[in-house]
This record gives sequence, structure tokens and C-alpha cells, in this order.
Amino acid sequence: MTLVGYHASHEQFSPRELLGCVQAAEAAGFEAVMSSDHLTPWSERQGQSGFAWAWLGAALQATQAIPFGIITVPLGWRYHPVVTAQAAATVAEMFPRRFPWMAVGSGQAMNEHITGERWPSKRERNERLQAAVGIVRDLWSGKLVSREGPIRVDEARIHTLPEALPRLVAGALSPETAEWAAGWADALITINQPRESLQEIIDAFRRGGGEGKPLYLQVHLSYARSDDEARANAFDQWRSNATTAAVSETLRLPEEFDQACVKVRPEDMDRHVRISADPHRHIEWLQADAAMGFEQIYVHNVGRNQGEFIDVFGREVLPRLKNDGRGNPK
Repeated sequence: MTLVGYHASHEQFSPRELLGCVQAAEAAGFEAVMSSDHLTPWSERQGQSGFAWAWLGAALQATQAIPFGIITVPLGWRYHPVVTAQAAATVAEMFPRRFPWMAVGSGQAMNEHITGERWPSKRERNERLQAAVGIVRDLWSGKLVSREGPIRVDEARIHTLPEALPRLVAGALSPETAEWAAGWADALITINQPRESLQEIIDAFRRGGGEGKPLYLQVHLSYARSDDEARANAFDQWRSNATTAAVSETLRLPEEFDQACVKVRPEDMDRHVRISADPHRHIEWLQADAAMGFEQIYVHNVGRNQGEFIDVFGREVLPRLKNDGRGNPK
């Protein structure tokens, strides 16, 4: 049975607001939480971006039992992989079995350029990412770690380790990245795309060595009382994400994202966000995701109407996904 979780968007809500959201999500029946980890929001309209690691500890303490995951970038700029390894180990030690995975990716300039370093090519970032994963794994095994490059480490060791370590999940938006990451990742996470594109990513991950490894999906959707309202919410909050991955990786400021999407229209948002006021349509979409093999799906309602979304999905969507439609468990 596919797990359905809630995505906590730090770019759109203050850390205090998000604490209330995840408490409500747990009460409504969401089975897990996924957290973003940004220094800056995608647009001026979003207007937030709290420190996700501090929030993560507070959110785990503020909830009862649901597990949390996070997607982060340990490439040696904003976060050195030694710091990331220590942070994740500490969270996992404090909350056993409730921090089961940490996703890593090659990042965007918007979050990483702040150290003043040159923003490298995707190939160079992938090289650093693979090196970072090796550093994290060695540190989690208790080793004394030193490296000359591409990320320097001088005799680092993590002294506080949990009994169960998180999975290291690869974030991938393309078949090329998915196939490359399959050899070192414990699982894959991607975002909603056309079905044929998602299947290409899954096939590439399996082909590269990911056969039998879990698949996770983050779904950007917009629910409201009418389709027009849902589309307006998506346009207001998420049109800055209507760019290609190649463009979004290089822009540095929220204003640049807004400028890059100045010609985006509300009707264009249907290509990037699942927009519908009908809970049954969302059920159909999510059932199709599960049928593709995604074991965990994290839904991100891109509008600000989080309370309404959590309430309606808790009452009308989640029960249908947990049952066969006749009230019987799957």
C-alpha cells in the first residue's frame, strides 16, 4: 500500500505556521512529512524560507509518530557534507525510526551561490554530489574521514550515531540523472511530470542499478473550492517554477525567477501543477502514481489554503487511497 505524505514548503510559510500544518496533517491521516530546505523562496510572493534543520527537530517533537524526510544539498557550499552527516545523525538518534530518509541533489544557484564560489556545471556538481555521498556514508559508519577533493575533509569523525541510519535518496528530474544515481542511491525521488516522462525516469533508474530500490514522488497540486480558484492559487504561488530545470538551476534571486516567468499565464499552470477542485480527480491521479510503482507520494498543495486542503484530503482523499473503494483495506 502506497504511503501518502504531506510536503512542508518552507518557502511559502513561516516555521511556526508549518508546525501547525504538520500537526494538522498528522491528525488528518497523512502518514509522513517531506520538508524542503532552501535559503531563499522561489518568488517574492512566497516570502519565507526558515532554516529547515532547526525546524525538523521541533516538528518531530511537536508531532506524535509520523516520520519525516528532507531534501538537501551537501556539496560543500551552504552545507559541508560533514555538517550534513552530523545533523542527520543527530536527528535520527533523537527520534528513532522517524527520520528514515534524507534526499540529496545537485542543487540550485539560488541557495548555494551565497558563499561566493563559482557556480559549476551540472557535471561538476554531480561529481561533488557523489563525493559527498561517499563522505556521509563513511562518517555514518564511524570512520575517521579525510579527503583531498573534490570536497576537502580533514580528519572528521561523527561521534553520535543512531542505531538506524536514514536512507540516502537521490533527487532526479531527468532519466540521465536517475540512471547515474542508481548505483549509489538507496532510493529515488522525483516530481510529477507527464506519465511517459515519469516512466522514462523509472526505467533509467532501474537500468542504472536501481532494480528493487524504492521510488518516491513529490506531487505539486492545487486544490480549492473551484477550478478557477485552484488555478489562481497555483499561478500566484507557483508560476516561478514554470521554468526548465536548466534555467532554474542557474537563477540566483526570487526576482530573477519572477522575471523569467513574466509571460506565464494562469492557463499555463496546468502543465506544471495538478489543478482540480474535485477530490475524486486527485484520487485518480494518485492511484495512477501508485500503479507506476511509487511507494511513497508526498503531496504539495501549492496554494496558501493549507487548512482547507488538509481537511478535505483527510476526509475525502486519504481514506479512498487506503481502501479499495468499498471500505476494505487494500
